[in-house]
Amino acid sequence: MAAPASRPANRRLAMIIAGTAVGMLGMAYAAVPLYTLFCQVTGFGGTTQRATEAPARIGERMMTVRFDANVAGSDLPWSFAPAQREVKVHVGEEKLIYYRATNRSAIATTGTATFNVTPNKAGIYFDKVACFCFTEQRLEAGESLDMPVSFFIDPKIVDDPNLRDVNTITLSYTFFRAKDDLKKPDLAAAPQRSQTVN
Repeated sequence: MAAPASRPANRRLAMIIAGTAVGMLGMAYAAVPLYTLFCQVTGFGGTTQRATEAPARIGERMMTVRFDANVAGSDLPWSFAPAQREVKVHVGEEKLIYYRATNRSAIATTGTATFNVTPNKAGIYFDKVACFCFTEQRLEAGESLDMPVSFFIDPKIVDDPNLRDVNTITLSYTFFRAKDDLKKPDLAAAPQRSQTVN
């Protein structure tokens, strides 16, 4: 049996341990949104920026932007590809391009896209004005959809000595089946269509 003098010390230790556990749990919940915010602000990991409009000034420097498309796993039976493989743009010039997705299954499915640019260090200068990746995309069985992306490269890229060697940026998207959509019946039971993206 503990001596009476040690009871306050035991209670204090128990409170410190409980407080630490609660703090660690709170940090775990905050980690994902804080990491997302960090990536958006710094462009870390090739995270692109969001803008409401393109800058008024268009610079002389030309950049090549390439487009990449992927579908993750077999949970989302879509074909997904860019309408064009690359474009050349002046820094500060707003450009509109399209990706096309086709649902090859016999049931409606919903997808959500993640994105990044490479090289990663260019992410802080790659701004999207409009993008299908900001919302979930639902396609009916056999439906195809052309999805726009409006973007520009911030003219400030020319002032960054770390980006002087970059003349080509690749914008890459990967579609996943939306989490809420995963509650639907297994897509393996639904027949696949042979329709392909043109």
